[in-house]
Amino acid sequence: MDKTCAAFCPARQAAAVLPYGLRQGVLALPESLLEEVEEFRLRAGQPLTVVTGEEERPVSDQPVGQEELHTTLEVASGASVHTVLDKVRGGYVTIRGGHRIGLCGTAATREGHIATLRRLTSLSIRVARQVNGAGAQVLPHLWGPGGLESALILAPPGWGKTTLLRDLIRLLSRGEGCPPVRVGVADERGELAAVWEGVPQMDLGPRADVMDGCAKAEGLMVLLRGMNPQALAMDEITAPEDVEAAALAAGCGAALLATAHGASAADLRRRPLYRKLLGEGIFTRLVVPRGSRRQRRWAVEALP
Repeated sequence: MDKTCAAFCPARQAAAVLPYGLRQGVLALPESLLEEVEEFRLRAGQPLTVVTGEEERPVSDQPVGQEELHTTLEVASGASVHTVLDKVRGGYVTIRGGHRIGLCGTAATREGHIATLRRLTSLSIRVARQVNGAGAQVLPHLWGPGGLESALILAPPGWGKTTLLRDLIRLLSRGEGCPPVRVGVADERGELAAVWEGVPQMDLGPRADVMDGCAKAEGLMVLLRGMNPQALAMDEITAPEDVEAAALAAGCGAALLATAHGASAADLRRRPLYRKLLGEGIFTRLVVPRGSRRQRRWAVEALP
């Protein structure tokens, strides 16, 4: 048995919100498997499954019912399921430990936007893990003659971009291996800091200021106006307004750390949004993975 996982295993903590019967099935899994679990998937009428890497496997052959979906959300939120659903806008709820519950169901719209979910059909509990030291080999390559360089972390989904970015924020904020840096974090989806009841569940260090619950572009502007950051961080550039905000932030003198989906700089240049991003000259460093997903290392390339 993996004693570290037995003492504190993120998957066990995330599974604590499951109803008793489902939770017991999860806790009976081998510790080696629990250490690799990335998500628990609950779908009405289907068995509970666990996701490890690119594989999804059933925990048992017993189908999940509506009552179990509602119970999971109620336990996770400490409130009635209807109260939680009425607050849902982004499709997920962050719970203690930084784990996120993604929600899917029948939507009720208001003025063309989702106002609430009338009925749940599935839940995805994403297990949050912090990997301290993930950025230690990358950070020295992000410094130039003028200080910290702006860097874009590029990789396919599931390759650890967010984990790497989170640790770079922590290292900068703590001044580990570099001068300490004030980092403003625009955490639109709650994945970097995982704020729960006002307290970040992830360690971003003592000099990180987090703005969550709003669009990245808006969060960056709030941080620039009010927190005097020396560096800014944002996860997943996906929209034109993200590119515009990144350009504005770069013009204000703060280094920018961000992530994007892709395989290479050439891959980015084939897509209009990212072609514009590179054309703005915002980033001078590109961080890309090498090797396999399980045995990857990160390489830092200079961008012209």
